[in-house]
Amino acid sequence: MAVTTTIDGPAAATNATPLARRRGTFGPDKLWALAFVTPYVAVFVAFVIYPIGYGLWLGSDPASYRALFSDPVYPRTVVNTLLYLLFGVNLKLLLALLLSGFFMRKGWWTKLLLLIFMLPWAIPALPSYLSINWMLNGQWGLINNIVWLVAQVDGPPWLDSPGLALASVIYGHIWKWLPFWTLIFLAGRMAVSRELYEAADVDGAGSVQKFMHVTLPLMAGMYLVCTMLSTIWALGDFNAVRFISGGGPALSTHVLATLGIRNAFELGDPKLGMATVLTALPLLIPLVILLMRQLRRNEVTI
Repeated sequence: MAVTTTIDGPAAATNATPLARRRGTFGPDKLWALAFVTPYVAVFVAFVIYPIGYGLWLGSDPASYRALFSDPVYPRTVVNTLLYLLFGVNLKLLLALLLSGFFMRKGWWTKLLLLIFMLPWAIPALPSYLSINWMLNGQWGLINNIVWLVAQVDGPPWLDSPGLALASVIYGHIWKWLPFWTLIFLAGRMAVSRELYEAADVDGAGSVQKFMHVTLPLMAGMYLVCTMLSTIWALGDFNAVRFISGGGPALSTHVLATLGIRNAFELGDPKLGMATVLTALPLLIPLVILLMRQLRRNEVTI
């Protein structure tokens, strides 16, 4: 029985390649994938790309920046923002790192304390900050009432003094977010091999020495990433200032996030509000660059 074999020439193979390429590009699998991806892309463009682009367009008016820089409230707001980031972020993460070591202790009571400790982060931010505002009220607040009952003296004007009001806002931010970062560092401590601590015990190292020479070097990269992320989030934090001090007294505790909202909505000038928010970018861009470099080095796994 004769078998005839037909071998296509190079010209035929060349002519079939575009057809095969078109079939691969518009095949049923890729068409289905495109159909499923399209709604997500549309939502991303509508609710992320468009608002960002529109905001940058609003903040591109030079007249808005001239009006902003001539506003006497703006320099104080920049200082408040820097103080908010300096104390709010660093104190919060330092306490979180130390408390994570405490919660590494064994025992059911430690787990119970950790559960109670997580409650401020678990409850919504709005009632938390409003409760702090009510407790710090100078006339009928809980704190000043306790001071009067104990010492028979009037308590400090927590929200009527610029310094105390800003300190109260920073305290509220730390109180709210300290449990979250403590849990993050607790997970990082659990990832450290117990053999390293056992070797340190053999060498006669104490608790402080083990922390300085074992825990801290291994968690340094994670601590740096958490610092940068916390700074980025705190820079856009609106709730703490808005619901604890309201930016008062006399607009003295505003940060850039709350001042931008005030200029956009209370003063009715969206361009001025967006310009206010965009002036925080010089603080944000170096943090993003450092974060990307740290992640590229693979010194910590998130």
